[in-house]
Amino acid sequence: MSIGVFVVDDSALVRQTVAFLLQDHAKLTILGSAPNPVLAEPMIRKLNPNVLLLDVEMPGMDGLTFLRKMMEVMPIPTVVFSTLATEGSKVALEALALGAVSVLAKPRLGLRQYIEASRRELVLALKTAAQSHPRAGRIARPAQARQAVSPVLHALSVNKPVVLGSSTGGTQAIEQILTALPADAPAMAIVQHMPEKFTALFSQRVNELCAMSVREARHGDRMQRGTVLIAPGGKHLSLRKAGGQYYAVVTDGPTVNRHKPSVDVLFRSAAECAGADVLAILLTGMGDDGARGMKVLHDGGGRTIAQDEASCVVFGMPKEAIKLGAVDAVLPLDAMVEAILQFDARG
Repeated sequence: MSIGVFVVDDSALVRQTVAFLLQDHAKLTILGSAPNPVLAEPMIRKLNPNVLLLDVEMPGMDGLTFLRKMMEVMPIPTVVFSTLATEGSKVALEALALGAVSVLAKPRLGLRQYIEASRRELVLALKTAAQSHPRAGRIARPAQARQAVSPVLHALSVNKPVVLGSSTGGTQAIEQILTALPADAPAMAIVQHMPEKFTALFSQRVNELCAMSVREARHGDRMQRGTVLIAPGGKHLSLRKAGGQYYAVVTDGPTVNRHKPSVDVLFRSAAECAGADVLAILLTGMGDDGARGMKVLHDGGGRTIAQDEASCVVFGMPKEAIKLGAVDAVLPLDAMVEAILQFDARG
């Protein structure tokens, strides 16, 4: 089955080069292109493409505004391809938050040569996007002032961390969960597949929206109530236990399941040090990272939850965990917050 691609970019060079590179591809077909969103919208409605390749800087309407609009009325798997989407840029994170499946940065100079050299990366991004089911992004609003977490209130509660893993579509899912949790929610450690530099900016963005304190994990950080630690891009995050407390372990090393950070690394470490006193959640994502680690955790008595297919952007990682018999419950994204709070209340 052919994947229909529509290109929205004010650069004629980009439109021509992408069309040239994909003209003989067995699975990708250029259905059309437009130099701006105003011209693109009626063509997209008529052609109904499988994937949108979208620039950000364009006359009439910028790409992010167009992406927001389309996700609300006609969600289309979208790959953002822009000079503004550099590594660690706010534009890239905003695009992902609005529902883009992936973001590719393009240079201002040597554009044709770059596109031709990056054909494999572009093709992979378009194919991956075609397998996704995008969701409209929620409007992000800053969190209300954080309330101090009372050490007395939780002095007698069991220290039970929550570990969470996600990939494609995960930035949206994580944001939805964290913005709904109270300031005194249990400590969380998160692995989201992201390049280096993106995770620091992502942590800052979510921290501004949440009642909990969110930051990129540092080696030796203590897992404490009201705090979320996000694995830094290009590093693995695991947990260790000492004196009844859990601590972050940030290390380098080879990729695991083709990823660094890897969800499997986090889940396996939680199984080793927390046993039954841990909740593991596996969200939307391509591939199988986290499935085997969740199986180890499940067999060790930990509570395990996978996101259901209907609410996933890509039902890959959760599906693999379910196939392994590693999952206690399969829940929609909207039910994750209640599951976390119920686990915390078990004592």
